[in-house]
Amino acid sequence: MKKFLTTLAISATLLIAANAQAQSKEVVIAYQDMVVPWRYAQDAQALEKKTGYKVTFRKLASGADVIRALASGSVQIGEAGSAPIASGLSQGLDIQLFWILDNINDAEALVVRNGSGVNSLADLKGKRLAVPFVSTSHFHTLLALENAKVDPRGVKIVNLRPPEIAAAWERGDIDATFIWDPVLAKVKKSGQVLITSGQIAQQTGKATFDGIVVSKVFAQQNDAFLTELVKVLAETDDNYRKNKAAWTADSPQVKAVAKWSGAEASEVPASLALYEFPTLQQQASPAWLGGGAAKSLAATAAFLKGQGTIQNVLPDYSAGVNATWVRKAAQ
Repeated sequence: MKKFLTTLAISATLLIAANAQAQSKEVVIAYQDMVVPWRYAQDAQALEKKTGYKVTFRKLASGADVIRALASGSVQIGEAGSAPIASGLSQGLDIQLFWILDNINDAEALVVRNGSGVNSLADLKGKRLAVPFVSTSHFHTLLALENAKVDPRGVKIVNLRPPEIAAAWERGDIDATFIWDPVLAKVKKSGQVLITSGQIAQQTGKATFDGIVVSKVFAQQNDAFLTELVKVLAETDDNYRKNKAAWTADSPQVKAVAKWSGAEASEVPASLALYEFPTLQQQASPAWLGGGAAKSLAATAAFLKGQGTIQNVLPDYSAGVNATWVRKAAQ
């Protein structure tokens, strides 16, 4: 009987180990509606083919939602803007930024409705401005108002996620929004761009970016997978950079981006052109994962705390940035 129980215990241990190994070959990746080349790799199942992992992509409505999903453990990897990443790290979330998805540049903008009477940031006083809270757009909304010496308390800033902003704009419920594509392209049709994130970055020196973060626990157990993921990301961005003319509305690449982001294929090429996509070499440079990203996260966190959006600011954000897999992919 004792021998049987010992055998049973060994079998159970092996079964648990086998299950753990099987589970380590699965990953849930949270993504948003940003218009980026990476969507083409998702559609082509490039990551699954390269790694053999079962990859589940889960679309979430905002960076704040992605951070919450990482905190709950329901996703292991996720896309988020620098503001929600800074917020998550400030709250002690055990995650690391390992890839700069894009330098936002002019891909996020403050758009005012035609006929709203808003011709400057000062004119926003008393107007309804929609933005996803704790997002890069929220950060730059507050920063732009502060830089223009406009009290944000005098502006009716409402917290809406991108799909809700599109609906509110269509109904005429809001006068302005600070948002990204595909919603940005929709509101531009009946509105005017007041200022872009790129312009705010030039004025203040505080740029924003979208990044991909990973749970530290998952990262420790799936080192090789993350290296391959970075290779896929780099290859897809490189394909876009070198073949922009081929990424037309009728191309499979653009159709895939439109499918996954919810954008119109005809609007995708112009949307992609608004972003900057750092190369594999630039990713690890002092401008990004080699130091610049941590400084940007620190500046973002300090500003968000000043606005009462978060409670704590870390003395150093470099522990939340990891260039290991970028360096391995470049070897």
